[in-house]
Amino acid sequence: MILRQSEDFFCMRFTFQKEEKLTGLKVFTDLAAKGNSFFVHPFRIIWMYSEVEQKFPARIAFAVPKRNFKKAVDRNRIKRLLRETYRHHKHELYAELNSKNVKISVMFIYTGKVVPEHDELERKIILSLQRLSKAAASDGRTG
Repeated sequence: MILRQSEDFFCMRFTFQKEEKLTGLKVFTDLAAKGNSFFVHPFRIIWMYSEVEQKFPARIAFAVPKRNFKKAVDRNRIKRLLRETYRHHKHELYAELNSKNVKISVMFIYTGKVVPEHDELERKIILSLQRLSKAAASDGRTG
């Protein structure tokens, strides 16, 4: 999302709006049943093309299993860190998806056993987003 018409990096707004969040039981069940997935430690990324008209090229959700983190405080902290990191690096994914005119739904599932450090999480999110953009853009389908 750009504030001015220029493509200057510093004009971008690093937001995570309500329309970017993946919601709805049907979407999650379709994602689990029909979605493509890959693993980039410590994430399982499940994604699929979206047939629903949406404002942004990607809608995303984050999950942290209760099996791995019993305390809600830990699960919420990890999800907060994931959202923050994604918010800062989503523009690279958006640029690739917009160039191919593709819309996707994505779910990041954190499979690690310990609460991650921000630096490690940032490296892994960047790697995951690069792999996701390659997978979504090169799968041979256009919007």
